[in-house]
Amino acid sequence: MLNTTSIMIVVVHCASGSNRKFGVLQNVVLHFVGDLATAVRKYTDIHFGLYYSLFAWYHPLFLQDKSNEFKTKDYVTEVMRPQLHEIVETYRPEVIWADGYGGAYDDYWGSTEFLAWLYNSSPVKDVVVVNDRWGHGDLCKNGGFFTCHDHYNPGVVQKFKWEDATTIQKGSWGYQRNTNINGYFTTDELVDLLVTVVSVGGNLLLNIGPTHDGRIMPVFEERLLEIGQWLSINGECIYNSVPWLYQNDTMNSNVWYTSVGNDTSGSSLVCAMLLDWPNNGSLLLGALLSHHVISVEMLGLSGVSLKFSSTSDGLLITLPAIPPSSDLKWAWTLKMVLQ
Repeated sequence: MLNTTSIMIVVVHCASGSNRKFGVLQNVVLHFVGDLATAVRKYTDIHFGLYYSLFAWYHPLFLQDKSNEFKTKDYVTEVMRPQLHEIVETYRPEVIWADGYGGAYDDYWGSTEFLAWLYNSSPVKDVVVVNDRWGHGDLCKNGGFFTCHDHYNPGVVQKFKWEDATTIQKGSWGYQRNTNINGYFTTDELVDLLVTVVSVGGNLLLNIGPTHDGRIMPVFEERLLEIGQWLSINGECIYNSVPWLYQNDTMNSNVWYTSVGNDTSGSSLVCAMLLDWPNNGSLLLGALLSHHVISVEMLGLSGVSLKFSSTSDGLLITLPAIPPSSDLKWAWTLKMVLQ
């Protein structure tokens, strides 16, 4: 199972290097990938993954196969398959995020044969996971986890592992220098998205578009750092969590739940994440109506137990006073012990 927000997807259009005719460009790209893979594994505990575009938009062999209604497979044989084998054997990614099937079905791409090798014989066969973009018609049907379509968020628990692939810049996966500030999702919006996706069992893939020379612009940096700041306080209710009995509160649509296992006494640990702060300083949770709550605390307020009482409508919690200078913002997490 993917650990939410812990997968690193490196975007490299290896296919743009085509074959050995484009050796200089290809070697530069692959040298960068190798350096990055080494650094990620040496200095972090992040799982290293690779994005791979099955087709190259203007490659002559792909265009030739396309003009032949994909009855020929010269591009697959000479470019795509050798590259995929090379990146797996050289860089050993734990995630392969396929994309860009160009209207061709998976039998053209030879996806079944490649995945059989990947899962049974490759050097990453025991750890690798893949998505569902291996040919026309495969979305939400075939893969280790489903993406279904960009910005996929069903809002309810699914029977399969899924991922919401979305962007910080609205409407674009690349960098658009003429975008104004309203063209980017705010940190508040992105934290809300993270909470709602995780509460219903999803994984969030958050894309940024670097500049032509590889720089990450300040607006992207700010969003990533602030999400990281929020996770440094609330991450224990995100990482390795699973959906609880209720995902969204029955009375308060701004509250979403996750379950994070049990404490040493065997009591259940449930997190309620509040997306908006109530004006009256109290919070009523309808989903807790029939549960015996032992304690309630807010993450980020160490050693502070919150007051609560049971009512005919649910659990009524008195929220603490939080000063404007506090790092507690965007969304607030209540960790509850249930018997």
